[in-house]
Amino acid sequence: MSLLGGAALAPLTARRVYGGLSDGCGIPVAQDDGWPVASVTEDKLIDRDALCRMADRLAANTNVHAVLVAHGGRLVFERYFRGDDEIPGRFYGHRVENVTFDAATLHNLKSVSKSVASLAVGIAIDRGLIRGVNEPIFSFFPELSDLRTPEKDRIQLLHVLGMSMGLEWVEATPATGDYNNDEARMHMAWDPCRYVLGLPITAPAGQEFFYNTGALRLVSAIIRKVTGRPLDEFAHAALFEPLGITNAEWMRVRGDTDAGGGLRLRPRDMAKIGQLILAGGRWKDRQIVSKAWIETSTAPNLKATDNQLYGYLWWLGRSRLNGRDIHWVGALGRGGQSIRIVQELDLIVAVTAGYYQDYSPRAFQVQYGVFRDVLRATSLPG
Repeated sequence: MSLLGGAALAPLTARRVYGGLSDGCGIPVAQDDGWPVASVTEDKLIDRDALCRMADRLAANTNVHAVLVAHGGRLVFERYFRGDDEIPGRFYGHRVENVTFDAATLHNLKSVSKSVASLAVGIAIDRGLIRGVNEPIFSFFPELSDLRTPEKDRIQLLHVLGMSMGLEWVEATPATGDYNNDEARMHMAWDPCRYVLGLPITAPAGQEFFYNTGALRLVSAIIRKVTGRPLDEFAHAALFEPLGITNAEWMRVRGDTDAGGGLRLRPRDMAKIGQLILAGGRWKDRQIVSKAWIETSTAPNLKATDNQLYGYLWWLGRSRLNGRDIHWVGALGRGGQSIRIVQELDLIVAVTAGYYQDYSPRAFQVQYGVFRDVLRATSLPG
């Protein structure tokens, strides 16, 4: 689970911001960003006091940075904290700083970026720029034809999106060291796409799930090739602007957008991505991504890890609520970044945190516990 969003900085110092304000804590403030907000008495299916107690516990002894809950198309809970975070360096790398987070603070989404890239692919398909997910991967990379083999010729775009290319890959984790992994070597390579597609085959394409951030380097290059613009520019015009997302940063590595983990958004805008999924690709009165792509990309494709399934760069899981299975779609990123969408509850939960290097069970329990507590504070309809 650590590759999906269970990785964490060990709980560093996180100071309380609010203290037991059950009569007012977490009430979203209306802003000019398109989000309608619910007052403290409007949503009877959300136990606000329970969410406030949860938030006070988080403020006291964790490094969670923000929790936002949207229900019925409105923000119903919004809480920010203080904690340690990785801040991008001016020229390279990052530094750790203690930050007081608020609604305007951009946050590193890590692998949540992958799910946003999936939406960009869907828009490109909707516009006829990509014929479909069955396109052979080498049709996008004729310059790499010298890497083709009968086995690699079976790799299609759907295998890239579904993490089932069958290529050997060592994902970056603290255990692999700073450079002893394929993710770091890919970023240092003169031609990152050649590096990824040049790796040996370990299984037939489409046979098994194997998490591979290198797949997103291919996705980023494909979007650039078919649109004539880097992924970040295409996403800004085709996705962010229609959603009213006016402040976003998406890092580039060697000229291409880091689709595997370089996006920074506000938590409110993370929740908009969740609402877009919940509404079948619509935001307000505008269809931004086709409903067909939302359904296709969030449908189960392969069994992944930790009893979860995987679609096209989206995780699919289930949780128990009052003896009932609740299914969710998720964008999950290292360090505790997550957007979880629960269709049957009309619910979105967006969380940011600073847990980047701790892969321990306790770290994951803290992160998943936020979603569990929000579920417990939500009444089943009917």
